[in-house]
This record gives sequence, structure tokens and C-alpha cells, in this order.
Amino acid sequence: MKRIQLTEELSFSQMIHGLWRLMDWNLTKEELLFLIEQIMDFDITTFDHADIYGSYQCEERFGEAISLKPSLRAKMEIVTKCDIKLVSNRRPEHRLKHYDTSKQHIIQSVERSLKNFRTDYIDVLLLHRPDPLMDPAEVAEVFSQLKREGKVRAFGVSNFLPSQVDMLSAYLQEPLVTNQIELSVIELKHFHDGTIDKCLEKRMPPMAWSPLTGGRIFKEECEQAKRLNKTLAKIAEELNTRSIDSILYAWLLHHPVRVMPIIGSGKLERIQKAVEATEISLTREQWFEIWISSLGHDVS
Repeated sequence: MKRIQLTEELSFSQMIHGLWRLMDWNLTKEELLFLIEQIMDFDITTFDHADIYGSYQCEERFGEAISLKPSLRAKMEIVTKCDIKLVSNRRPEHRLKHYDTSKQHIIQSVERSLKNFRTDYIDVLLLHRPDPLMDPAEVAEVFSQLKREGKVRAFGVSNFLPSQVDMLSAYLQEPLVTNQIELSVIELKHFHDGTIDKCLEKRMPPMAWSPLTGGRIFKEECEQAKRLNKTLAKIAEELNTRSIDSILYAWLLHHPVRVMPIIGSGKLERIQKAVEATEISLTREQWFEIWISSLGHDVS
């Protein structure tokens, strides 16, 4: 599988595995280890987490699994996020869901994540959501400290608009390496609001969450979903591909911004379909056929 270079020393697998729903899969740590190894056999080595996933349980469960085979850690890249404070029985001190990008909270979150993963470094730390109270100078200070201490190799953001990326970048000693955003054939807003343009400008490959539209394309009865289903099925047939899942991923991979889709499934057959997308080459006309189908009108 193609590697996406983020820095001179760090690259991600083109496809990324997401652990947001890990607790729903009801896996023992041995079963999870088996799944992780099978995923890595597909050359997917990058795993996406957040401290709050599974109501603060997913990181720890993942760490328990890889502790059964510690040699795996050096062969994978771990991404995690912080700054959302979730109301949870595991965090009874949180009375209200809110954001916290203070130095104290970021350090506490990183220390907890390191403990959860049973590792001494995180490959990439993301700020999970833009915080209206964020002090960029303070964030820059803590990023530099964590990098200097070897606890985090690189930093990025999630769900940031172009102006927010520019604002934070102006304070940092090193560039942000990614922006994790919602991106799919249904969710096109970041093609229009400058987010994709900003990623291209800064040579910052984006991670795409919900690349399969969160299942909306398969469930909704709206005209957009109906149009897209018809178009995707047509193109899948043209390319002799088994399912439209692969076409959904291939559409994102076709873009020069170097999208890294996040596969949020615990089922190997769904992961296999995602991997198959890396071997699919859409023509420019096929890409635009899907774009036009989503918009519901021709380009001007």
C-alpha cells in the first residue's frame, strides 16, 4: 500500500483504521490483537483514536491488546486526539461537555494516552475540535515541550477551518501535519469552504472521517442518495468492482490532496473492500460524474 509522507521521518499508510466504535465490537483483547494483525497484513499501519472514544475506554482496550505482542508498536503509527471534555462516569468531574486546549489539559491527556497505549510516544496528536478559548501561544508552548520530551512526534488538528489552521500555524515552530475532516461523496462542504485548498497549500494531507458517508448513502431516501447510488453502481460495473464501498474510497483517493480515509469497521470483509480501492483508477470523467451526481446539477 502507498505511504503518505507527513514529515521526513514520519509517514502514514494511505488507508487508516479508526477505533471510534471499538467498544461496540465486543472483542476480547486476544480477538482485538488478531484483528490488528490482520489489518496490518493489509499494510494498514496507522490507527486513529481519541481520548474520549468509547467513553474514555478505547485507548486502554487497544493498549491491552498490543501489550500481548509488544513488537507491533514499532511497526504502527498511533494517532490520538484531545481537547474535548466529555460527560462520563469515567470522568465524574466533568459537569458539562466542553473544549479545553489549556497546557495543563493537553499534558494530562497525553500522559493518560501514553499510559493507556502502554507506550512512551504518540506518533501524531490532534486537537479534536476548534476551541473558542484557545490560546495559540500556550498551545505552541506545550506542543514544543511534548516534542522535546519525545512524547509526541508530530501534531495536527481535526475539524479546523482554513482560518483556524492559519491562526494556529502562525504560532508553531513546526508545521501541522494533517487536518482530520469529514469528507465523502455526500459531504462536500470542505471542497467549497477552502479547507481542501488550505491542505494543498500547506502540503498537509487530510484524514477523512466518515468516508462512507456514515452509512447515509445506503439508508437515506433523499434524492441525492438515490442519484449517487445509481451513479456509483454504474461506475462499479464499468470498473468490474464488487461493491460501491470501493468506489467511495477510490473517489477520495483520486484527489491530489492525498486524502487518507479512515476505515471505521471491525469487519475484515469491509476493510478488504477499502483496501481494494487503492488498486482502482477512476478517470477524470468518472470522478466528475460522481461529483455532479452529488451536486444534482452540471458544473457551470
